[in-house]
Amino acid sequence: MNLIIDIGNTRIKYALFENQKLIQWESTSDFDICLVTQWSKSFNIKKAMVSDVRNIRHEVEPLMKGINIKVMFLDETTPLPINNSYRTPKTLGKDRIAAVVGAWSRFPNKNSLVIDAGTAITYDFIDQTGIYLGGNISPGLQSRFRALHDYTGKLPLLEAKTVEEEIGKDTNNAIQSGVGLGLIFEVEKYISHFSEKYHDLHVIITGGDAVFFETILKNSIFVDLNVTIIGLNRILIDNDK
Repeated sequence: MNLIIDIGNTRIKYALFENQKLIQWESTSDFDICLVTQWSKSFNIKKAMVSDVRNIRHEVEPLMKGINIKVMFLDETTPLPINNSYRTPKTLGKDRIAAVVGAWSRFPNKNSLVIDAGTAITYDFIDQTGIYLGGNISPGLQSRFRALHDYTGKLPLLEAKTVEEEIGKDTNNAIQSGVGLGLIFEVEKYISHFSEKYHDLHVIITGGDAVFFETILKNSIFVDLNVTIIGLNRILIDNDK
């Protein structure tokens, strides 16, 4: 059995896989060695893959050494089941490359656009030959609300909700519609642009704000909140051959 630990910007996800089948998962805000220890005693875990975008490996690695599990930390030197053409692999977010591998595992030999809607929103593309061509980074939903509040004198800090009006009739609605529709239009344009350029495009949306787009774009996307851990598990499997 494989243990996957995906340390994201706001949440840490722990998952157990039997080969490529997801058995169970949990998430916490901070690293929980007690949970990992409990799982190691309850399940026959042979190896683990850790992806860390918070740069807390120096904290996690010593804790993991106390558990009898072979641990691999994902970095730019880790062999991948795809070809990575990113010019600066050392600066490439581990969650981004893992999500692309997850998309490739779900849709092999297909053009795929992975949209990760979290603190930042990322757009990453892998073509049908298995080459990751790169992607773009934009402020995420909550980051946009925070920016309007932090960089203006009077605008309130709001949270995302369903956009009910195209044109705001008061300041709160103006912010809700401006941020919400702005991001929706951005995502729709990315999807239409890549769909025109690459036939039979598969679009996968993941991340904490993925559900914001699910009902709006439901006919053209797959919402998969586990695509990143699926990719991490695939990388681990390929490195254990």
